[in-house]
Amino acid sequence: MANNIKDIGRRQTLKTLALGAGAVAASNTLPGLMGHTQAASSDPIKVGFQVHRTGIGAAYGRWYDRTTEAVVARINAEGGINGRPVEIVAEDDGTDPKRGAEVVEKFATQHSCDVSFGTLFSHVVYGSSPRAGELKMPYFVVSEGHHVASGALNRYTLQPGITDVKSQVEAMGPFIAENLGKKVTMIYPDFAFGHDHRDYFSAAFEAQGGTILEKIAIPPTETSFTRYFPKIPRDTEVVYHVMVGPAVLTFVKEMGEFFGPSRPEIFGFIDSLEAVDLASPGLEFLEGTYFWEGNPRYAQENNSEFDTAFREAVGVDNNGASVTDAKDISTYGHMFGCWETMYIIKAGMEACNYQGPKDRASLIEAVEAMSDMPHSMEHPQGAKRFNGKTHQTFGHQYISQFEGGRLNVVHTTSIEDTLYEDEVDYTKQSF
Repeated sequence: MANNIKDIGRRQTLKTLALGAGAVAASNTLPGLMGHTQAASSDPIKVGFQVHRTGIGAAYGRWYDRTTEAVVARINAEGGINGRPVEIVAEDDGTDPKRGAEVVEKFATQHSCDVSFGTLFSHVVYGSSPRAGELKMPYFVVSEGHHVASGALNRYTLQPGITDVKSQVEAMGPFIAENLGKKVTMIYPDFAFGHDHRDYFSAAFEAQGGTILEKIAIPPTETSFTRYFPKIPRDTEVVYHVMVGPAVLTFVKEMGEFFGPSRPEIFGFIDSLEAVDLASPGLEFLEGTYFWEGNPRYAQENNSEFDTAFREAVGVDNNGASVTDAKDISTYGHMFGCWETMYIIKAGMEACNYQGPKDRASLIEAVEAMSDMPHSMEHPQGAKRFNGKTHQTFGHQYISQFEGGRLNVVHTTSIEDTLYEDEVDYTKQSF
């Protein structure tokens, strides 16, 4: 693993430790670098878990919750963080921006949490991040919007365990243009996450010589979609769809009814089918279509030992369903971000020998000093490259094809395929 360590002194030590998210997990101490890691207090490290238990993000929240419980159990079995157990303090934000800010405040003022963690939906991140900055509360989001790396937020907000939409579509644009068609109609949810797809996929696709014929925005709380499909131009070669919320199955079924036996090529983001059983009646028309996956739902022939162990830990079978209920489909394309983010928090706290809230700035600096993270049990989705300036991670992306009722990976991007120019340097902002 390349260290990319150029600085000397304290920053070099922090980076060396931070890169060892996997190595640190195997040992509570690194003699000569950290000394003893036993904290002065044996009190638990409290992680405020901002979870979408209700609202349009509830399906994701349920599996983010299960993943978080599993990773914390593993971390505690390994000895916790700096010799202290980790305690999760969960609060439902209702997938609502205003309530999200209130939850972050409760973590700081009522629960005395050390950090906050977990948010997925981008409008909730936008609503919560300013309050986290005001409270000087490290806010580790497990979202996908470009909000962090765009510079729109603050130094206390980081997205180190999951990639963002801009990096994902940078890698998808060339595949679609080369394999599926040059004339695309986009269908996306009408809020920040969808707008990121609209803006950044359009730019990435047009850079490949493609044309966006139509951009169809749909309210994320919509329950019927038939009236939107006639807006798709007749000369569309590829329909690009990324929908979210409880009505995603209805969306995909109605799209199939609209096209019938003749359809253009279809490229979707797994968001449109997260937590949805692919064997559901009405999805047969998806045979042969393509999906982006953050982490492949179905175990592949070359499945890594780390993904196999991750599935076991979170209670997911080889088809992406709960081991106790084959109809309970996970949000496997996203939930790994909770697992990986918790291990990054652990590595950062151990790198700065975190003792309490007075060390929050040091924690952020320790995470900012991270760069390459190896494919490991701590990063089961794949290797990552973290950019401390933008507070955003970059990683491999997966393109899968719907074949015989399951998704088979047909292309894996490199990390280099997902990179883009920095738009902010949070390390220059004061605490």
